[in-house]
Amino acid sequence: MRSVLLVVGTRPEAIKLAPVYRAIKAQRFFRPVLVCTSQHRELLQQALKPFGLMPEVDLQIMTENQTPAQVASHVLRLLPPVLDRWRPDWLLVQGDTTTAFAAAVTAFYHRIPVAHVEAGLRSFRLDAPFPEEFNRRGVAVACSWHFAPTERARANLLAEGISADKISVVGNTVVDAVQWILKQQPLLPADGKRHVLVTLHRRESFGAPLRGLLQALRQVAERHYPHVEVTFPVHPNPQVRGPVLELLRDVRGIRLIPPLDYPDFLQAFRRSRVVLSDSGGVQEEAPSLGVPVLVAREVTERPEAVESGWARLVGTDPQRVVTELEAMLFDDAHWERARGGPNPFGDGNAGERIARTLAEVQRKKEG
Repeated sequence: MRSVLLVVGTRPEAIKLAPVYRAIKAQRFFRPVLVCTSQHRELLQQALKPFGLMPEVDLQIMTENQTPAQVASHVLRLLPPVLDRWRPDWLLVQGDTTTAFAAAVTAFYHRIPVAHVEAGLRSFRLDAPFPEEFNRRGVAVACSWHFAPTERARANLLAEGISADKISVVGNTVVDAVQWILKQQPLLPADGKRHVLVTLHRRESFGAPLRGLLQALRQVAERHYPHVEVTFPVHPNPQVRGPVLELLRDVRGIRLIPPLDYPDFLQAFRRSRVVLSDSGGVQEEAPSLGVPVLVAREVTERPEAVESGWARLVGTDPQRVVTELEAMLFDDAHWERARGGPNPFGDGNAGERIARTLAEVQRKKEG
């Protein structure tokens, strides 16, 4: 039977490829084979569980304090025997991780067609986010088919010389994942507090920028306790966890907790008044959950989120972050204006479109 290898290494890849795996399996044209690199082992396993997915192959590459170069070298070394064993018709990667980049390069070397889910995102700065902007551009060069989430992403690919007949605009699969999880969850009752959800982990924020963001959170929590509660699932990277514990441990109104599984994360997200995050996925999830996001970055590869109103770039200046957080928390008119835009990331059927398109492309190849 024809096969598609779906390679995932991190939590966002697992969440966003789960709808594609399910759609390919339901279609029965290809056999989907899930390959995990375990670039982020615990977070990846945590993300797969709610979708009922188990890898058929796990490369188990994660090491303590690993660098992007180490991740790439492990994938380049360990993935070839898997490709030799399965000889898939396609290799599918998602997004902009080092796993996605290294898997795409490996498949290219093996002359296996690569399809890229969430293709065409660009910040137009190789240093922000780092190394993700380089990774996604590199994946595009190795690709045979590009599944763009939006028309803007398609335009970015066309501007780079990629043929229009190799691009499909399908929406973003995170909408599929969010809708699927929320259908199985009751809404938590209100408790009278104004909740802030925080996720911070970007490499370019390590050091002074991250410490500034943490000081801003501390100021807001201390100023508005007990009416505001900040929930912060702390990323396990020592360069995040260390400063967070140093500056926010035992601050009243701030809950420092381990990373949440995806259903619990979405529950915390949709009960929040606002989210402060440097994550790309959070910007995409916000419209489906009805919660605005303050993006703690200088640039974003998801301008659609900003243009639709759901996201606002606030950078890492502590005073600006405090001002923007307080406006979202206490200015109802300001908050409502941030919530009224359409969802620019699709209707929740991206996985089905990807599975259908991939089958159509394969039929044409086979004549």
